[in-house]
Amino acid sequence: MGSLGSRVLRRKAGLPRGEAAAAGKGGKRKRSGAEGTGDSDSDGEAEREERFLHLRGRRKKLKSTSKYIYQTLFLNGENSDIKICALGEEWNLHKIYLCQSGYFSSMFSGSWKESSMNVIELEIPDQNIDVEALQVAFGSLYRDDVLINPSRVVALLAAACMLQLDGLIQQCGETMKETITAQTVCGYYNSAGTYGLDSVKKKCLEWLLNNLMTHQSVGLFKELSINLMKQLISSSNLFVLQVEMDVYTALKKWMFLQLVPSWNGSFKQVLTEADAWFAERRREFGGDVAFLESAQGNAFLPVFAHLRLQYIISDLASARIVERDALLPSEWLSSVYKQQWFAMLRAEQDNDIGPQEINKEELEGNSMRCGRKLAKDGDYCWRWTGFNFGLDLLVTYTNRYIIFKRNTLNQPCSGSVSLQPRRSIAFRLRLASFDCSGKMICSRTTGYQILTLEKDQEQIVMNLDSRLLTFPLYICCNFLYTSPEKRADSEAQLDNLEA
Repeated sequence: MGSLGSRVLRRKAGLPRGEAAAAGKGGKRKRSGAEGTGDSDSDGEAEREERFLHLRGRRKKLKSTSKYIYQTLFLNGENSDIKICALGEEWNLHKIYLCQSGYFSSMFSGSWKESSMNVIELEIPDQNIDVEALQVAFGSLYRDDVLINPSRVVALLAAACMLQLDGLIQQCGETMKETITAQTVCGYYNSAGTYGLDSVKKKCLEWLLNNLMTHQSVGLFKELSINLMKQLISSSNLFVLQVEMDVYTALKKWMFLQLVPSWNGSFKQVLTEADAWFAERRREFGGDVAFLESAQGNAFLPVFAHLRLQYIISDLASARIVERDALLPSEWLSSVYKQQWFAMLRAEQDNDIGPQEINKEELEGNSMRCGRKLAKDGDYCWRWTGFNFGLDLLVTYTNRYIIFKRNTLNQPCSGSVSLQPRRSIAFRLRLASFDCSGKMICSRTTGYQILTLEKDQEQIVMNLDSRLLTFPLYICCNFLYTSPEKRADSEAQLDNLEA
């Protein structure tokens, strides 16, 4: 208060003697016109400044105290009553501060021999913990906030978990969720599983579902484990660009990089290298064994089993590539050919006009996944390739509307079209924008719906708010064109693989 008092006194000293005396004695001054008003404003201003200076001075003092504690007690180790030794380093610390840690609180309050020791040797079983992480973790006990470097967050999380520092664990989790990128996502996902941060694990999985198809890289594909890739490929929430065949191609690249981790070329060269490598394996097998049935490929069977093959073999060029690659067991392809043949017969001869009600389980597990990137605002019209049982669906983006149209006679179509008066589809449309790191900026969804269209009828399915639009814009759809059918054989096959 010394400096504050002197400033207030100097202000009073600047007044005429009579007014200063009145101010000092609390006497009343005559108020007349502008002069009286000016004096009142001046006094109010002085009081406000005094309060401001008092609060500012108090904040400075608190800040200085925190710095003083950190510098004097932690960094300098003054008045230390315990020495902690770990990883070849020593810290002169204080039991009263260490008791903020659940680890040390239990140690000092129980009947452990360490409760009466002045020097404690810590065993560090976790290889993620290093001296720098321990330095930050111990230091966090002596200060109010910690600046966490994302490149150090996993090591610090490991130290915080060992020392049971709940506040620091939470801060590490928030830092991880804010800094997920293609370079960090797999490391964060694995660490979140190890240290029990379910919210971080969920956030990493969401990032991968949104960005797997758009942020492909050699490094990411080498890091993605078999179990994690299986979760991604099996999900109906995977943002697929363009069609299911692109998922198959991505898996082929990923499997090659998993099997040949020493390969370090450009990602643009991966597909060519993968095709050549798998062709060499086919020559070794003599064409009798699918690669996934070989000793090398068997571990990847559960991942490829979640491909939605019915939407790959519905396109001739894609079906030929899959047959040529000979990665998949022939029984899988025979089963899906049969399944699609019967679906076509139901649509043509059994008057199957499409789904009539929402079957979420069917949509989640068997819907067609497809997507499109709109680089900038404008007018777009497209269709996704493949045989869709005579329903030629045109998708249009114009004037911030997304429109579905059942094309029958108005537009040219390379395949046959159904002339049934009405056709129904089950669908879900999702729209999203992402920043350069893959973090979602905005998103919208229609949810699962049934849409019935007459011949050449169009329907607006989403009206977009221009204030929320950020380009590039990603559109992802799930479709079911035919009524659900029991797939006992394929489901049993998948269950056996999961077991």
